[in-house]
Amino acid sequence: QVQLVESGGGLVQPGGSLRLSCAASGSIFSINAMGWYRQAPGKQRELVAAITSGGSTNYADSVKGRFTISRDNAKNTVSLQMNSLKLEDTAVYYCNAEAIVPMVGRSDYWGQGTQVTVSS
Repeated sequence: QVQLVESGGGLVQPGGSLRLSCAASGSIFSINAMGWYRQAPGKQRELVAAITSGGSTNYADSVKGRFTISRDNAKNTVSLQMNSLKLEDTAVYYCNAEAIVPMVGRSDYWGQGTQVTVSS
């Protein structure tokens, strides 16, 4: 019922920047929290940043001061501006939305993932 489409991943050198975007579509009553998770090879998926519909944000300690999450409630989009990228930021990044959907209620939805590679 809900589709999340991500864009903006790619290859960047250490210290560089990338911006990830995610758009939610489908039969949506409302979206509560939206966020970005990442999974590096051999590691568990971890929260990178999240934002509520009211604009409250939460960041992983490892990205505080470097990454900024934002959203447009009217367009059901969320973005992640990533600056000062490090080698350890390399991972597949997944968009997540906690949405309220007709006939389903509240549920979590995931994008397909976008690769971010930081390499010199």
